[in-house]
Amino acid sequence: MAHVTFWGKPGCAGNAKQMALLRASGHQLDVGDLSAESWTAQRLRPFFGDTPVKVWFNTSAPKVKRGELRPETLTEADAMQLLLAEPLLIRRPLLQCGETTVAGFEPDRIAAWIGLASGQPSVGEGCPRPDMPSCQPPLEAKQEHTSE
Repeated sequence: MAHVTFWGKPGCAGNAKQMALLRASGHQLDVGDLSAESWTAQRLRPFFGDTPVKVWFNTSAPKVKRGELRPETLTEADAMQLLLAEPLLIRRPLLQCGETTVAGFEPDRIAAWIGLASGQPSVGEGCPRPDMPSCQPPLEAKQEHTSE
């Protein structure tokens, strides 16, 4: 069992499924609101490791989907400035366990890192439709941080 800090978007159905899978795998979660956190470049940058700038962004963010923002054209400095100004552009969830940080929910990577229960339904990245008005916050997202 691992103790994981999970920063997501309250009300995101995808994030709710990801949290449920982590809990079903025996992990303890501290849940934070990605957009309410006080991010700095120094604090946020490690979550992205050596991945290309374009994968730092939430591909479901309206600006990205509409083509107003093209992450593949940005420098690291410009990307970080945008992400800090508008945290919902950040690929989510952000996960931290000990000193290890990860952006995005890649089940195979997470299984190798901290373990995931087998036989669970497929869980991908973020909300499939972020504009969906029926996407209600799960009970734990109504609290600033929770633990089990």
